[in-house]
Amino acid sequence: MIPRLKELYNKEIQPALKEKLGYKNNYMSPKLNKVVINMGLGLNGNDSKILKSCEDDLGKLAGQKPIITKFKKSVANFKTRKGTNAGLKVTLRGNKMYEFIDRLVNIALPRIKDFRGLSANGFDKFGNYTFGVREHIIFPEVNFDRIDKIRGLDIVVVISSQSKEHSLALLEKLNFPFIKKGDN
Repeated sequence: MIPRLKELYNKEIQPALKEKLGYKNNYMSPKLNKVVINMGLGLNGNDSKILKSCEDDLGKLAGQKPIITKFKKSVANFKTRKGTNAGLKVTLRGNKMYEFIDRLVNIALPRIKDFRGLSANGFDKFGNYTFGVREHIIFPEVNFDRIDKIRGLDIVVVISSQSKEHSLALLEKLNFPFIKKGDN
């Protein structure tokens, strides 16, 4: 079954972006490549119980098993050792990516307390968008009663586009709630 957002992208968003941005065909318009979700554990990375609970939570909200990332260097100021657990990472592509973005935009982001919108400054020079979420409990898949500590997430939306403005136009069509210039 095709996800709702993917069907909407193929039928309405892609042709609308083609017209708006002046492309010759639909395939030149910006599209989503992947979504990467990161959860840093810090000093709790060595505790197997905390690692297992974070792995379960991230697996539930992403729909697939996360990878445990390791530190590449030892840094004394951060109390890190090379090879120890740093955090968790999930890369979503295809239908799972569209389902996650649909749940993120329509269910999770509106559940954030005092949410005013996402900043439009999170784009890099390639047009990818990165933002952070302070509480991973905004997702309905995560059971609030079984959480030992509220953790943050970094979400990277990788987009194939020609500029930041084209990526912003795609995300606005996908209903990402950006802060408008005149809003405070």
